[in-house]
Amino acid sequence: MLPGRFERLWASEVRPSTMKQRHSFAWMDLLWVFFLIGLAVLEPHTDVHSYLVLLAIGLLQIFEHRFLEFLPKRGHVYIVLLKIGLGSLLVDHTGGINSSYYLIYFVPVVTAAMYFDIWATLAWTILTCAVYWSFVVWELSEYELTGEGAEELAIRNLFFFLAAIIVNRFVTDSRRQAERYRQLAETLAETNRRLEQAQEEARRSERLAALGQLSGGLAHELRNPLAVIKGSAETLMRKVADSDSVSTELAGYISSEVNRMNALVTRFLDFARPHHLEHREEQIPPLIERSLKAARDRWPDAKVEVEREFAPDLPKIILDVDLIERVFTNLALNAYEAMGREGGTLHVEAVPVTEGRRGVRITFQDSGPGIPAELREQIFNPFFTTKESGVGLGLSIVSKIVDDHRGSIHVTSEPGKGACFQVFLPEGGEAETAA
Repeated sequence: MLPGRFERLWASEVRPSTMKQRHSFAWMDLLWVFFLIGLAVLEPHTDVHSYLVLLAIGLLQIFEHRFLEFLPKRGHVYIVLLKIGLGSLLVDHTGGINSSYYLIYFVPVVTAAMYFDIWATLAWTILTCAVYWSFVVWELSEYELTGEGAEELAIRNLFFFLAAIIVNRFVTDSRRQAERYRQLAETLAETNRRLEQAQEEARRSERLAALGQLSGGLAHELRNPLAVIKGSAETLMRKVADSDSVSTELAGYISSEVNRMNALVTRFLDFARPHHLEHREEQIPPLIERSLKAARDRWPDAKVEVEREFAPDLPKIILDVDLIERVFTNLALNAYEAMGREGGTLHVEAVPVTEGRRGVRITFQDSGPGIPAELREQIFNPFFTTKESGVGLGLSIVSKIVDDHRGSIHVTSEPGKGACFQVFLPEGGEAETAA
């Protein structure tokens, strides 16, 4: 009932590529053509139907990737079923259970091993073996299944399982290795991103230090002539107060502009002088609430909805309360000003951070117009501003205060989707500052 000869049939199986990958290995298709031609030539009893089945198997194998693109969800199931069906047709047209082409069943078995996990692979292999055994049922009316024949069938089926397990293990190991590479690539990408942030913060700190020294010296040099100008203007106002109204008005302009210059010089000095931090342990949410109230008082007519999200397990941070409150107030005011009187949503978040240094990350996310990409690195530079009446020291002072607390600040933004400022304050406090 079973042939005594065993031809070796090595079927190159399709590789498990991603469905978005282009079919680039044309030489593999050429190998399939030669393989099928060899099968057709070497079997002398092959009829026209067998040629058609071999052609169908070859076309299915060559265009399998496109089939999977067309049916990405259930395509793998249909592919295995089609290969089992075509293999059964080939075996049926070439002698049934006595066919030399029974090894064609390795094709669906290996395909299932490459696409599914081990349990699904075993299930597909059992189905393939059951289909192959069905030829025995049809032949029992004419032939007798001897013990030797049953043993031969069992051996053939066991080899199907052996091939399935070996291929599935190889594919599983390959997938695990690919997943490890992917995770490593993500880790490296995250490390590179943090390194770029650290480099950006270092460059910003260097610029702040250099410009701080320049601003400090310039502010001290300006204060003396400003004092002289203001004193002279006040003296002039007293002397011509009753006799010359025009001179009095001009002297008043001089005095008011000198006051404005003095306020600007004071901001320069605030930026330039080192901050002597008065550390004490505080919770972050009360500081944020006071800053939000100050921003609301400054913009009472703004239609801004504030969303608060404070983690319940926030640690206390050792910090200078006045300076950090000044940081939060500046960020809140900037958010209100960015959204304007039309209003929007300000999302404020405070969460603990345990990766790297322990501390708290505070986020101010507005729904304003956002910050263009070419300006994001410059907004922390002293004297850089896009406001008509600004001097460009607000965010510079904020950055300096955060640096003095050994923290970090950075901004992300998409045009039209608002800006997101994130401030990290380490839990170490004085220990960090001392370091």
